[in-house]
Parts: sequence; structure tokens; C-alpha cells
Amino acid sequence: MTRKNLVGTALAVLTTGLVLAGCGDNPDSGSGGHDMGSMTGTTSPTSSASAAAAPSGEHNDADITFAQGMIPHHQGAIEMAKLAKGRTSNAKVLDLASRIDKAQDPEIKTMTEWLNSWGAQVHTTGMPGMDHGSDMAGMSDAEMDMLKQAKDADFDKMFLDMMIRHHQGAIDMSKVELEQGKNTDAKKLAQQIIDSQQTEITEMQGMLAAG
Repeated sequence: MTRKNLVGTALAVLTTGLVLAGCGDNPDSGSGGHDMGSMTGTTSPTSSASAAAAPSGEHNDADITFAQGMIPHHQGAIEMAKLAKGRTSNAKVLDLASRIDKAQDPEIKTMTEWLNSWGAQVHTTGMPGMDHGSDMAGMSDAEMDMLKQAKDADFDKMFLDMMIRHHQGAIDMSKVELEQGKNTDAKKLAQQIIDSQQTEITEMQGMLAAG
């Protein structure tokens, strides 16, 4: 009887020790540790990814101004490009207009997403104090009305003249972004705009020279 009691007591002590040992491990690897592990599994990688993307995510006022100004500027180019169909049969002009439309619409969406993520207002018209509606955009309301009335060769010449000025405005805006901007993605887009629109300016100048 005494032997059984001793064995029972020893087993009880051993069991209690194992339970306590298990509880002692919980803060690190038990249920509490699992919760922390879950938080680490869902939060730390995200934080690391955010930290890795932080340089390209940083922005300043110049980046905001660039996006706010370029969106309506691009919209003006797209408005002009859409006028080509039905007003000219010049295949080169129609092709150029189509390329401008397809290239600039996605850029508008991208810049809109940037402004939303930065908590900045999205402008669909020129910002106050920035003459995107006329000189910088390469067109005035009166010129747009004239372009809408033009046909064939007259349309082609007017369209190309206006689009060259419009593209030059975009290049000037992009150069300011490269000099003053901070956001990596915005500066990359600015350089892309300079490269692509300078190429198109050269193309349009050649079309005008060829008559």
C-alpha cells in the first residue's frame, strides 16, 4: 500500500512537472507564441515589403504638382487624338492619334492612383495658376473649335502643329519633375514621357515637312 502510494505520488509529481514545463514553453512556442507567430507571419513580411518599397513611395509637392498637372494635360491630348477619326483619311495621322490615345490613357490611370494614395486631389482640368488649357497644353478653346471644324489636309496640319506644342508642354513639365520631384515612379514616368513624346515630335515634324 505504501509502495503504491509512493509510485502514485511520483507519477503525480512527474505529470505536474511536465505540465508546468509545457506551460513554461507557451510564451515562446505555445498558444501565446502561435499568436505572436501569426502576427509576425502577417505583419513582418508586409512591413519588410513596405520598407523595401519606401524609397519609391516617398513623394513631395513637386510629385503631386506633376501628376495633378499631367492628368488634364494628357486628357487634352486624348481629346485631340479622338478628333482624328472621321476628319482625316491620312493613315499616318490616324495611326499617331491612336498611339497617343492608347499610351496616355493608362498613364492617366496610374497618376490618378498615385494621387489617391498620397491623399491629394485629382484634377481633371488645369490647376489654378498653371495654364494647361492654352499655351502649355498647346491649344486654346478657340483652336480646339477650329480643329473640330477642319477636314483632311487642313485638319492634318492643324492637328500636328497643335500636338507638337502640346507634347513640348508635357516635356517641359516632365523636366521640372526630374529636377524637383522625389518619387521614383513619378520620375521614371517623367523620363518616359520625355523620351516618347520627343520621338513623336520628331515624327510629326517629318510629317509636316513631307506635306
